[in-house]
Order: sequence, then structure tokens, then C-alpha cells
Amino acid sequence: MQACWLVLALTWMPFAHATPLRVISLAPHTTELAYAAGLGPNMVAASAYSDYPQPAQSLERVANYRGVKLERIIALQPDLILAWRGGNPPKPLETLAELGFTIRYLNPDTLSDIGQFIRELGHYSESPDIATRNANAFDQKLAQLNAQYRSAEPVPYFYLLSDTPLMTASNRAWPSQLFRLCGGKNIFADSPAAYPQVNMEQVITRAPKVLFHTGEQLPDSWHSMAELLPKATRQFTWSLNPDWLTRATPRALNAAEQICTALDEVRQAQ
Repeated sequence: MQACWLVLALTWMPFAHATPLRVISLAPHTTELAYAAGLGPNMVAASAYSDYPQPAQSLERVANYRGVKLERIIALQPDLILAWRGGNPPKPLETLAELGFTIRYLNPDTLSDIGQFIRELGHYSESPDIATRNANAFDQKLAQLNAQYRSAEPVPYFYLLSDTPLMTASNRAWPSQLFRLCGGKNIFADSPAAYPQVNMEQVITRAPKVLFHTGEQLPDSWHSMAELLPKATRQFTWSLNPDWLTRATPRALNAAEQICTALDEVRQAQ
């Protein structure tokens, strides 16, 4: 009987990798996670704005904020579809599931989920050691930042998401985890909305000590409003990389390091 199982195993092994796994990603962050898990050689298509790592830029585009190209995805015959629940429309994904396609939703809720998702995707890779190495590196870096800033003095901050209308991110939104990791205290933490619309009077009343934004420079309309803030607050204005800040990928910790550096400067100036 053992000999029989051995023969079956040996005859199966060549076929297991005879046709490389075909993977499609429907969101920028799922694309990054796929590459981090060693699935780069298996990628056949991705969403718009899947621009990292560099090889992802040459992939065919089959999804954007308007929806997904259902017929094209079917024609590409992927073995695995990486999707974003809430970011991709449910109807076409339900159709794909009914047709028998394998769909893996990647919706990290916490920073620690990133390493876990990379490990899970590594099971699909022909080089799972890549996933293990990248997940371990991420977890170690996250643990280091946690240990370094666990007892840091809280610093009130305001994150300018949009100036027209004036919007920010509450503690319900993904970016807030990166600020909290570094000891940032969100002045709109208690908002019931993930991305609330606020007004300048509220910002002034809640007295942030540092301002963050993601543009290359602050919008012109913001400058006139910012004059109402104390000079000490205006001098601490930091621009963050938007992809690092908003994508649930290993590069999120690059944004955390930017934030930690900014908050440390505020602490030293007090």
C-alpha cells in the first residue's frame, strides 16, 4: 500500500507545477501582498493603481474604482483571484464564485493582519520561503515600533485628508493605526464616521500640536484656514506618502516611521 501511495505521489508531483498558478489581483494592496508572498511570477492581471513593486506596472488592468472587467477575468482563467471586500463590487465577484473561480478576500483590520495574510498567500507560492521571510521581517519591525513607542507621550494631531470639504480620518479608519502606533492622539478619534467632514472651528478647539497631509504641498485654501491655528502648531506640518499611509501592506510601516519621526520632533520641542 505504501508503494502505491508513493507511485501516486511521484506521478502527481510533475503535474502540480506543470501549469503555473494564475493569479489576478483586484486592488493595489492585494497586489503588493501577492508580490510579498512570492506570487510575482504568477500574476497575470491586476487593478488600476497597482504600481508596486515595479513589475506590477506592466500587468494588464482588469479593475478600477468603477468596477471589474468580468468577461476579461473569465477569459484569463485565473486559479486565484485576490479581492477587497468593500472595495470591489460584490455582484461580479458573486458571479465569478458561482462559475467556480477561487476568490480570496484580503481585508486587513489590524497591522498584525498584514504578516498573517502574507503567510497565507505563501501557501499558493512555489517559493513560500519568500512569504515567510517578508512576513517575519514585517512582524519584527512592527514589534520593534510597538516596544519603542508603547509608553511614548501622546501627541494630539490632525490629519488633513481633504480641504474641500475639510475631511479627516477617525479611529475607525485604517490610517489611525499608524498614528496610534507612534503615540499620536487623534483629535477626531471619537467621530462615528471613518472619514468625517469637519470644520476649522472644531480643529482649532481640539488643539492639535502637529498637522499631517499627503500632498506634495498643502492646498492653497488650507493656508488661510491654518492662520487661525497657533504658530507652534503650524511649524509642525508633515507630508506623508499616501500609498504607504493608506495601503495595508508591508510599506505601511514606512509611513509609521515618518509619523514617529514627526511626533518625536514635537515631543522634543515641548
